[in-house]
Amino acid sequence: MSNHETKYIFITGGVLSSLGKGIAAASISTLLKNVGFKVSILKADPYINVDPGTMSPLEHGEVFVTDDGAETDLDLGHYERFLDENLTQANNFTTGRVYSAVIEKERRGDYLGKTIQVIPHIVDEIANRIKEAGRGQDILIVEIGGTVGDIEGLPFLEAIRSLKSELGKRRAMNIHLTLVPFIKAAGELKTKPTQHSVQELRRIGITPDMLICRSEYPLPKELKNKLAFSCGVERNSVIECLDATTIYQVPLSFLKENILVPISEALNLGDLTPHMDEWDILVKRVIAPRDELMIAFVGKYLDLKESYKSLTESLIHAGANLNAKVKIRWVDSEMIEEKGCEEILSDVDGILVAGGFGERGVVGKMASIRYAREHNIPYLGICLGMQLAMIEFARNVLHIEDANSAEFDATCKNPIIYLIDSFMDASGQKQLRTFQSPLGGTMRLGGYECETKEGSLLRSVYDGAKVIRERHRHRYEANPAYREAFEKAGLIISGESEGLIEAVELKGHPWFLGVQFHPEFTSRLTNPNKTILGFAKAALLQRQNG
Repeated sequence: MSNHETKYIFITGGVLSSLGKGIAAASISTLLKNVGFKVSILKADPYINVDPGTMSPLEHGEVFVTDDGAETDLDLGHYERFLDENLTQANNFTTGRVYSAVIEKERRGDYLGKTIQVIPHIVDEIANRIKEAGRGQDILIVEIGGTVGDIEGLPFLEAIRSLKSELGKRRAMNIHLTLVPFIKAAGELKTKPTQHSVQELRRIGITPDMLICRSEYPLPKELKNKLAFSCGVERNSVIECLDATTIYQVPLSFLKENILVPISEALNLGDLTPHMDEWDILVKRVIAPRDELMIAFVGKYLDLKESYKSLTESLIHAGANLNAKVKIRWVDSEMIEEKGCEEILSDVDGILVAGGFGERGVVGKMASIRYAREHNIPYLGICLGMQLAMIEFARNVLHIEDANSAEFDATCKNPIIYLIDSFMDASGQKQLRTFQSPLGGTMRLGGYECETKEGSLLRSVYDGAKVIRERHRHRYEANPAYREAFEKAGLIISGESEGLIEAVELKGHPWFLGVQFHPEFTSRLTNPNKTILGFAKAALLQRQNG
């Protein structure tokens, strides 16, 4: 299809938040891609932040980073993991970004002195961004963040209402995801919340073509008929969506509900038969794996597992491809500071120290790294996890007692980790950064190429590749001034990017790797990241060898 034939599926949510619009959107996109269509997804978020980059993980969950360096909503991670394709900054925008663009145009005089209003200017900006994201695609799925009825979401709903009117019936459809709660005291599933949510949509001018109904219990045929009649949708367009053992089961559940039939009817797509055999095999391995292993996940944002969403999903991907369940023991690094390592880590098959910001909990993290190093337990350090591995080695092997990171002590005499003054960003532009630079604008973000060292663990993990490409999200870098001392003592620099240290590994250790990049951002169910897969393989071998 050419761009003027791009078709759109708009997904809204009702009743309450966190029902899983992102998973629903990703699941539909997976089915359509496996039919053979060129599919992409867009997440439009009504919050006013320009992007999630400076938001706390406790506030918004993980910040997902695209290859082109955009800090985006975590739903983009789901999209990439399901679609197995790289998305860009064009696939996510917020109210803040929309208003910033409109105000910038007004200041330049682009509107020729007109009064700037939500309608048409804000709504047009939203609609134009949606159309731009659909350029070159057969189908674009657009997820509108938030819940119908939220005041901040009104311009986005008006934009998709006007777009559907502009595009016509065969090029756009609306899917509304709602909750059908089970009231235990009454022993009944209730349809009223869905009816009210649809009424709110209609008041705005949007009539859904399909309902996806989240529920803890199967929906009886009579209840589906009631929803279809009261909400004005076809009976085959009421799709049941039960809680799943794994999110990767949802596309298969949708397929059993024949979700593609009403989608095809609405968009005139013809007969749709997706090829889901490989997906089905992997999902069965996630649900009922042959083996299992235990990974100690040492971090500090453990109150909200969503802050490590990509990483936990990447371990699921690795497990599915190894036919093994990767069990995670969540270890608060401050707990290690109190109890020590032996009690918490003695029976694990691998130790993982993830990325993060700030000094809290680093003593416990370094203690766990030392434990992995001295007890020959497979270790993977990601971003801060690599930096702390270098500091731990400097202190306890090189005996540089005041070795530290400039992030924790700006005046330390032996900054193993430091803040470089300038670097080239993913687009080739020179960036300057200082200790006073805004957090949101001075990180090394996005995909960078990394040269692997011949004969290294890193190169073997990537099947002999001399150059790999992975994504970054960090401000501080490893200081090359200590390189000679490190390598002489057995900590090898095995990955570099334009002179920057990208990976370190421990000579003589069964499997010890620290990487500056975030391998979890490029891991997918059907294509697991090789660093994560290599770590899981080593941990499984550790388990099997006792």
